[in-house]
Amino acid sequence: MVALDLDGTLLTSDKTISKTNEAVLKRIHEAGIKVVLCTGRPINAIWRFIEQLGLTEAGDYTITFNGALVVHNNDKQELAKSGMKKAALVPLHNFVEAQQAPLDVLDFQQVYPLTDLKPSMYKQQFKGNIDFVPKSFDELAVSDAYSKAVVCDQPELLDQYQANIDEQLKRDYHIVRSQPQIMEFLAPQMDKVVGLKALLDHFDMDFSNLMAFGDAENDLGMITHAKIGVVMENGQEPVKQAGDVVTGNNDEDGVAQYVREYFKG
Repeated sequence: MVALDLDGTLLTSDKTISKTNEAVLKRIHEAGIKVVLCTGRPINAIWRFIEQLGLTEAGDYTITFNGALVVHNNDKQELAKSGMKKAALVPLHNFVEAQQAPLDVLDFQQVYPLTDLKPSMYKQQFKGNIDFVPKSFDELAVSDAYSKAVVCDQPELLDQYQANIDEQLKRDYHIVRSQPQIMEFLAPQMDKVVGLKALLDHFDMDFSNLMAFGDAENDLGMITHAKIGVVMENGQEPVKQAGDVVTGNNDEDGVAQYVREYFKG
């Protein structure tokens, strides 16, 4: 199985999959290798990439919401799913309110920009098909499951918010800086690794059968668990240190470079 992060990894800086990466991944997919996109976004937001790579066969799945939902591509059925209740988001809401920061809360269908806080930049940053439904925190349903929450702001402001996170909040959430302007708050044990384990189990495989490509903090889990963790040249330094291999950057077909080398073709 080959697991691929999108932004900064498979996607170029203009958020596209190059023809070279497309051709190489299609070739190994046709040879029977499982090619799995791993993203913080819902499947509808990346459907164009799934279609471009031809990942619509019976055995094709996607890891979405940073591991919280594993989806069967061709019928959108859920293989594994795990979310947080509203009560679990209270400490985070209190924190961002004190920081005068924005917050977007996501369930498994849509995004709720919180109207009782600073306006968020997340909708402008988000590329893909998902509804944004503004609500106050009080208006969020108690019974629903939420996949994650996102603080999206200017990178220098995000640096400040991050510096002010205390140890209790770090225990309450798995916090990852997925992009300079985006910090994600997941359930404490949630990670792309969770979704990948469910998918590997489904195919009677384990992490010894996994090659993972990534560049950022939210890829660390799968990079360290995979038999071969491949980090992009443009990746964050701690991720490079944790990986097994550093390949070319995302604008120079770094994914294709290593896949060709490993699979000899």
